[in-house]
Amino acid sequence: MHPLITSHHNPKIKHVLSLEKPRERNRERQFVVEGVREVGLAQQHGYKIFSLFFCPDIISHERALALAKDERLLLPVERTVFNKIAYREGTEGVVAVAEQKVHTLDNIKLSPTPLVLVLEGVEKPGNLGAMLRTADAAHIDAVVVCDPKTDLYNANVVRSSVGCIFTTQTAVATPDEVMHWLKREQIQAFVTDLQGAIPYHTVDFTVRAAIVMGTESTGISEGWRNFSASRIIIPMRGAIDSLNVSNAAAIVVFEAARQRGFS
Repeated sequence: MHPLITSHHNPKIKHVLSLEKPRERNRERQFVVEGVREVGLAQQHGYKIFSLFFCPDIISHERALALAKDERLLLPVERTVFNKIAYREGTEGVVAVAEQKVHTLDNIKLSPTPLVLVLEGVEKPGNLGAMLRTADAAHIDAVVVCDPKTDLYNANVVRSSVGCIFTTQTAVATPDEVMHWLKREQIQAFVTDLQGAIPYHTVDFTVRAAIVMGTESTGISEGWRNFSASRIIIPMRGAIDSLNVSNAAAIVVFEAARQRGFS
């Protein structure tokens, strides 16, 4: 086993901290995963783990080894140093560095009657992570992100998705590429919109369907309005006219799942 890391200035620790920056994540094609469940899900879904840092004060060597599956990947870390690389409490003493995957539309495998969530220009990592969690819970086919303002491997996306970034098929593309793909796959787009829309629960989601959500600040773009099969709305009865985008996505996705008998 590697010797205990006791310094914040250790090159391996500096490398983990450098991955906080999008530029470094993109250049290295690596990202950080923290937590026993999250690392386990990454392993199960084919993500390559380069190193697994563990704090012996929190988790045993045996349990860390069972997670890493390779003694050579294990790097024991003193508690104060571990606290430096852990983004949150409750990580159960493990932080891993993993390899990013390539997320293209052509890599998505669709079911006979797919249900896809399309997100345009999502801005907040926490919202993206929450919607990946919803996608996993409803067991939809895929999440497609158009022109994201944040990257899939932002630490807050990984954390807020509680590992569902690993369990859910994802793709990143331009709106034009996604529209072309939906048309090719004969998938109807149901676009959430505040104007000229019909209540979400009155449309038929049992067809080959994509639910399209707009940005948190400006809503859906005109291109998606023109492309849509139907523009849908969640009826609002209070003083405000919209919900947080992750809450809205959950409501519509689970209505679609309900119509499909949760199958």
